[in-house]
Amino acid sequence: MERNYHPVSGYLAVLGMLVMLLLIVFGGFRGNVYLIVIPVVLFVFTAIGLLVVNPNESAVLVLFGAYKGSVKKNGFFWVNPFFVRKKISLRARNFDSDPIKVNDKIGNPIMIGLVLVWKVEDTYKAAFEVDQYEHFVLVQSEAALRKLAGSYSYDNFEDEEAEITLRAGGEEVNNELENEIRERLEIAGIHVIEARINYIAYASEIASAMLRRQQATAIVAARFKIVEGAVSMVQMALDQLSHKGIIDMDEEKKAAMVSNLMVVLCGDKDATPVVNTGTLHQ
Repeated sequence: MERNYHPVSGYLAVLGMLVMLLLIVFGGFRGNVYLIVIPVVLFVFTAIGLLVVNPNESAVLVLFGAYKGSVKKNGFFWVNPFFVRKKISLRARNFDSDPIKVNDKIGNPIMIGLVLVWKVEDTYKAAFEVDQYEHFVLVQSEAALRKLAGSYSYDNFEDEEAEITLRAGGEEVNNELENEIRERLEIAGIHVIEARINYIAYASEIASAMLRRQQATAIVAARFKIVEGAVSMVQMALDQLSHKGIIDMDEEKKAAMVSNLMVVLCGDKDATPVVNTGTLHQ
């Protein structure tokens, strides 16, 4: 479990080193070997123990295999020279993954990627609970992304009962991804600030087919609206002609008029009029 270590000020150690230098010089003038050798050993011993901790940085201290604590306060310090020191950054970091190929809930191959913002929160766990915590973050983030992709359909074209999809799930899908990654990285003492899907698309082998399907769906929806509008317009035209008594039409004439109007209103291209130079029925 992480615990704070409170080291001695490094400036006091520097002051002691200056005193040792004076002793070395004094011993040189006096020709006293002991006043030279002992201060030199103490000077080197003290210099090895100097430690600088930068802002948003920490130092994990280990003495002969025993964890002694972590220095999170930035500054200039002195610690036991026998301490093994491991620097760990506490800054927030970005992981922008390359899109990976996975299968969604119904088996369609898709490409999906994420962006993750994270930082180390527990230095003990980051240093000793996992091997290479940075690599652990990358692997577990991709594993969480694969699990999420397998839990939802890309869209509801084939899974019409799906209420939430990867493409349209929005915040709910991103929140589930963030919670999944947070649970996986807790063992490494990692705090997940944000996790979001930043890329999603069908895999190249089915992308063109799915695009044609989406286009067909859009065309059908457009045609439905066109036909619905055309029927309303034909009905309105028949009602107006009948109400105002402009022309009397039997069922055959009405059928012909309906057919002509539907062709004009529903056609892909502008209708080409045909001028009748004879009577109405010739």
